[in-house]
Amino acid sequence: MTPGSAVGLAAGSIAAGVGGLRWLRVAQREHYLPGSVTRFALRWARSSPLNGGLPVAGVALTGATAATPWAGVGAAAVVAAWPAGLGLRGRTSRLAWTRRMRTLAGVAGVLEAAGIAGGAVAGAPATAAAAGALLVPLAVDAACAITAPVERRLGARYVRSAASRLRSVRPTVVAITGSYGKTTTKGYVAHLVSAARTVVATPRSFNNRAGLARSVNENLGVGTEVFVAEMGTYGKGEIAELCSFIPPDVSVITAIGPVHLERMGSEDAIAEAKSEILEKARVAVLNVDDSRLAAIAEAERSRRKVVTCSTRRGGGDVTVHRADGGLVVEAGGDVIATVADPPRGDGRVPDRLPPMASNLACAVAVALELGVPRPALAERLSTVPPAPNRLTATTGAKGFLILDDTYNSNPAGCRAALETLEAIAPAGGRRVVVTPGMVELGRRQYDENREFARQAAAVATHLVIVGRVNRRALLDGSSEGAAQVVTVGTRQEAVAWVKDHLGPADAVLYENDLPDHYP
Repeated sequence: MTPGSAVGLAAGSIAAGVGGLRWLRVAQREHYLPGSVTRFALRWARSSPLNGGLPVAGVALTGATAATPWAGVGAAAVVAAWPAGLGLRGRTSRLAWTRRMRTLAGVAGVLEAAGIAGGAVAGAPATAAAAGALLVPLAVDAACAITAPVERRLGARYVRSAASRLRSVRPTVVAITGSYGKTTTKGYVAHLVSAARTVVATPRSFNNRAGLARSVNENLGVGTEVFVAEMGTYGKGEIAELCSFIPPDVSVITAIGPVHLERMGSEDAIAEAKSEILEKARVAVLNVDDSRLAAIAEAERSRRKVVTCSTRRGGGDVTVHRADGGLVVEAGGDVIATVADPPRGDGRVPDRLPPMASNLACAVAVALELGVPRPALAERLSTVPPAPNRLTATTGAKGFLILDDTYNSNPAGCRAALETLEAIAPAGGRRVVVTPGMVELGRRQYDENREFARQAAAVATHLVIVGRVNRRALLDGSSEGAAQVVTVGTRQEAVAWVKDHLGPADAVLYENDLPDHYP
């Protein structure tokens, strides 16, 4: 092996290792789904001229190793630097060296090493090392596919343990799904039902197979009367599997929308996948403000009890509609309570924001179905807690109003957040919207983000666009309004801008916060 080949081999191997750390973190953040790493690599390649040009340079230098193995050093340097902006450590989610991650890294490393060794045997070690470094995302995806069946079998014992514990404790199971509103509704249900029953709810967003099994095994104890399980899905069959070991008594679907449209193809497919939660349930609680759920409600009436919920007065069995001074909660035409609009602690900033009406309606329906007395329910309705990072209000150190909606990424929620900003922001002050836009909306992503920016520019004085993934759509939409537009690369830069420019008479809405594996 010539000195140039040896150096090229070493450089390519190091670059593959450095790049591997980046793409392993992406795999972990994307739930180890095969294909997700390559999809993000392509997204980064399209994010800027620099990130589009670096892979081209890497390919050219890799090809040049046939003439001079030293070109492999240049190719390795390009790979180690790419993509610009995707850090090794991460801001929102650092790489966690779990047992699963160590396994994945080992398999990906073996695949890389095998390719490089094959190149060395063929007499082109530098070329193989450079090419292997460029193809790290494919190697990580291949490792995800190879390890998935093994991980599934390893997780089966935890699923069996969870099923056994549920059979032993025998709680009433409330299962909640929806394109959005799952976590908020889960919190409302737990709060309302705990007025009369002992309740355990899944923590945070533990809503997949592993997370739900862990929630049952770690939190469900003797004496638990109600278990509230949030269930998510990326495709057909996933919720059906969750219900196979956590069979629900009461199932809730909060909404159908374009969230995860990129993965699932159409809203009809989303509705079909979400409807799997109803198959084993005795009672279905459905938000019939959504036309697809209204149709599902009619179809389900012959199979099980259906409780309809709405934000229109008279629009369902349980309604939560706005009237002067607050939200009126009704069931069967009778008023249970009025949730008064919150007082403003200092004359400007609310102590708390009103609960989300459609989610609250679903939660009230569940509480009534589980036998919570109406007087106890009325008392609990006055203290419904907010869901963290889902349209909560605080005051910044410099006295400006902060609306935190960073866990929201759907068109309906974005509209509601803008309405809230317009309603409670101080008159005459700056109104700032900070956002990277919405993702996973498939072919509708550009149009939905453009429309959101148009609406934001009509409400806000300033629109701060974070990152590049939706920048073009947001710029196009904001051009129709009078808001001043600021573009920044990261969330940290946006926060710094807000702190530098806002004061006591101002307000900022942080609408969505993408993980930093997005460009």
